[in-house]
Amino acid sequence: MQPTLDHLRRYAIARSLFTPTTLMRAIGKLGFVQADPIRAPARAQDLTLRHRVTGYRAGELERRYPRLALEEDFFVNYGFLPRAHHALMHPRQARVVWTPARWKQAHAVREFIAERGVVHPREVDAQFAHGKTTNWFGGSSNASTELLDGMHYRGLLRVARRDGGTRVYALRQGDATPVTAEVAQARLDALLDIIVGKYAPLPAASLGQLLGHLRSGVPQWQGLRADALKRARQRLGTVRVEGVDWFWPEGENPASARWKPDDAVRLLTPFDPVVWDRRRFEQFWGWAYRFEAYTPPAKRKLGYYALPLLWGEQVIGWGNLGVADGKLQAQLGYVAGRAPRDAAFRRGLEDELARMRVFLGLDP
Repeated sequence: MQPTLDHLRRYAIARSLFTPTTLMRAIGKLGFVQADPIRAPARAQDLTLRHRVTGYRAGELERRYPRLALEEDFFVNYGFLPRAHHALMHPRQARVVWTPARWKQAHAVREFIAERGVVHPREVDAQFAHGKTTNWFGGSSNASTELLDGMHYRGLLRVARRDGGTRVYALRQGDATPVTAEVAQARLDALLDIIVGKYAPLPAASLGQLLGHLRSGVPQWQGLRADALKRARQRLGTVRVEGVDWFWPEGENPASARWKPDDAVRLLTPFDPVVWDRRRFEQFWGWAYRFEAYTPPAKRKLGYYALPLLWGEQVIGWGNLGVADGKLQAQLGYVAGRAPRDAAFRRGLEDELARMRVFLGLDP
């Protein structure tokens, strides 16, 4: 059967919102979990995993990370990857070339970390007094923190754990020998398959956009990306619907009856794979969702951290959630201007808010 837009929408929801499983299995199925520091009411990585991990609680990924085969790193954006996926991107060659003086600083810091085993950025700052620097946002930050970030990005360090949200570093062990062109092509294909596996089905424009984002993960292979996209378009499943080419993992069938979303009500993070692609969002649900945390308050239409509200296979609105005096506060908005009158929706929303309280560790 030729997939329709309805098939593609159901497929997108059902394959991403799989039956909850263990933390490592869920991350393995997703391939990558995007991270974000905003907590409203929890961080994006936790809001993503709560739908997919049995009994998940806010902060669990950070607490368990030191004991798991995971790495924090850049991929198409920053987040958490299984080590096997992380290894595909290294050795990484950053686009910004460091001066000999900068490399001298990095080697000195690396020797310091080798002696200590694991270090907090403030320990490095106290030891070397690198001073201050201007960060990406125009503000002032410790130069030691920026150096550690650069060393982490270049594969010299890994994140061992977080203390109060701050990355604590250890040495990363890995082969620094650049790979051959043949190996690089095979790795790019594998990385692109991870992207498609997470966000499928993807409109052609979104597939190209995500491949562009992969420059953060593998800047050293920028010249190979065009050929990688050609190979992907040849091996992936595809269909043209209403003038748009769509792509999904080889061997899957979006028109299969197995892809049937349940009728649950869910509040999704803005970075959830179901809603991440704003282009696809508008094609599936006919309205424009926007992430407005960095929009001036007077210009916001949905709210600071509006969570898309999914009911069955329709995103019907959004919710802004917070915690005050130990109680969950929820402000909901609806595309239709009011909540559905269906009793099943009311029960589903009550169940979702109850799950959110448990997830946040709040009183009922």
